[in-house]
Amino acid sequence: MKRFLSILACFLSPLAAAEKGGFLFTTFKGEQTPMTEQIYFALSRDGRDWKALKGGEPVLVSELGEKGVRDPYLLRSHDGKKTWVIATDLSIHLTHHNWGRAVTQGSKSIVIWESEDLVNWSEPRLVKVAPDDAGCTWAPEAIYDEKEKDYLVFWASKTGRDDFKKHRIWAARTKDFTEFGEPFIYIEKRNDVIDTDIVWENGTYYRFNKDETTKAIAMEKCDELMGKWKKVNGFSLKRLQGYEGPACFKLEDAAPGKPAKWCLLIDHYAQGRGYQPYVTDDLDKGKFEKADDITFPFHFRHGSVLPVSEDEYQRLAGKYGL
Repeated sequence: MKRFLSILACFLSPLAAAEKGGFLFTTFKGEQTPMTEQIYFALSRDGRDWKALKGGEPVLVSELGEKGVRDPYLLRSHDGKKTWVIATDLSIHLTHHNWGRAVTQGSKSIVIWESEDLVNWSEPRLVKVAPDDAGCTWAPEAIYDEKEKDYLVFWASKTGRDDFKKHRIWAARTKDFTEFGEPFIYIEKRNDVIDTDIVWENGTYYRFNKDETTKAIAMEKCDELMGKWKKVNGFSLKRLQGYEGPACFKLEDAAPGKPAKWCLLIDHYAQGRGYQPYVTDDLDKGKFEKADDITFPFHFRHGSVLPVSEDEYQRLAGKYGL
């Protein structure tokens, strides 16, 4: 059955009929200025050698809400016709680096852009997704739910109902990223949990979370998004501390006699080093090794990676310049 699902996924993939040209990265730079908390793009042919677009200047800028955006996530629609960028509505720079305020009095919304070609983007829109007593709405991501035929959007919030005791992962459902269903608690842990990232391979979902109490990354797996998730005990990076913003993507497709290679990026924020890359050719076992051949033009922070076609690669390079 898993082999069948793997083959089926090739036909369902928006890029299945198009030549893969490379990868698009979206990120932000930090809290140094109002412009470093905006959306930056980078391109790579192989997912290893990354080049900044637009001369390392922001590509998308939000003047809505808190007038800053962080933790951007790229998602291609299930039918391949459009792509969304969703991001945290937050400026730490403009609020004098007051993280306490950000957690208890921050935005209840996320910022959304959409595009049909990755170079012509809509104006940003601010959409409330979190419950009324949320103190923040951090690091939104989304994934298509084959079972429900809609998108599960998830993020981290503290809420006033327990006096902002801890972060939980909340979620809401949408079909169009315009109208959202009622928010609900998606992940409840004993400790604080933030920065969830979910990928799918061979009939299994793999989920990476940051334990905000221990400052470490955990890995889980399940065959359904709403099922009972199990810890991947062999996850080799679980003892690393001071990391956040996990972003996992398929670096190399599987080939006859060769498994797919996956890359997990984790932001070493505690030492200001940005994303550090780790790779594996067995996602199910979670045995990752440090990758020394992946380079970035600047310290990439919490963001995401999207495979792009050759036409998309050329359009991006032509519009923004490598």
